[in-house]
Amino acid sequence: MFLDVKELALHKLRLHQSYAPGAVDYHTHDFRQIDPLEVRATAEMVDCQIRISGELHTRVEMACARCLEPVAEEVARDFDLYYRPMQSISREEEFRLKLDDTEIAFFEGDGLFLTDVLAEQVLLAIPMKIICRCDCKGLCPHCGANLNSDECRCESHSGDSRMAPLARLKQDWFKKQ
Repeated sequence: MFLDVKELALHKLRLHQSYAPGAVDYHTHDFRQIDPLEVRATAEMVDCQIRISGELHTRVEMACARCLEPVAEEVARDFDLYYRPMQSISREEEFRLKLDDTEIAFFEGDGLFLTDVLAEQVLLAIPMKIICRCDCKGLCPHCGANLNSDECRCESHSGDSRMAPLARLKQDWFKKQ
């Protein structure tokens, strides 16, 4: 859906949209949307800026950061965003941003696509890393076996071979005890 500046200048838009998995391009393969993206929002013009406020909800599937098994994660986010026309920035003169200016994004042309806004908000809402469970053992660094479900058949790597004489001393000391 395209949010046109001319249309928003005439009246406020109340949006209730549902986007099926695959309908929104997130420009990443780090996760995939598994439930519809439900959006309730309002779009309006406020002081020559597009204001979009609302909430979104969906579920995504990501790989566990330790064992790479798929994990479903709920994504819900409230947002209140302002978009200013790109031509409102004068390119010749130098200016300093105020703290309030860091909350504003920019658009070019006659408006912006709602799916671009939603994709950005979903990307901001998902965790950087997810773990399938708190006691996840991960993968064996040598053979790649999932230690949660498989036994690792690798030889026990004792570490640095230069420490072997000290390890033997330690074993001998425990035998004498």
